[in-house]
Amino acid sequence: MKMTKWFKNELDRKLVALLQVNARESTSSLAKKLGVARSTVHERILRLEKTGVITGYSAVLSRNPSEGNVQAMVMLEVEQKRGKQVVARLNSFPAVKVCLAINGNYDYFLSIEQPTLEELDELLDQIGDIPGVERSTSSIVLSRKFDRRYKEVLEMVRSQIDEVENG
Repeated sequence: MKMTKWFKNELDRKLVALLQVNARESTSSLAKKLGVARSTVHERILRLEKTGVITGYSAVLSRNPSEGNVQAMVMLEVEQKRGKQVVARLNSFPAVKVCLAINGNYDYFLSIEQPTLEELDELLDQIGDIPGVERSTSSIVLSRKFDRRYKEVLEMVRSQIDEVENG
């Protein structure tokens, strides 16, 4: 198998796959699964972190974490020379989950999630007050008919488990 710039060898690839399945697994357990010494696993993890291959650890949820939240899709028209400042301010709001630059009558598309309509309304007012935001259009999401993102993550994790277990 051809190795990429990300992985020094096959052991790195298998180690990362195991960590993607369970980032909290002990180095002893990982070493046993990989058939190497615990110190080898520890050193490899440190190297992968130091070189930026591993940039963090997270939890993968078994269902959509936003269920129960009010979700809105928002399109913003922004003053031409203020895009960077507007995006920087939008990035400071944890409820703004996605910010996409788009073409057409609007400049940005946002996906926002808040626990209540009142909190969503307040956030939309704050976004409208950002210097450079000229116009916005919002739509409340009524239901999610399907969402491939969570299914794809789950399938990826399962395939990595199979790959590690089957060599």
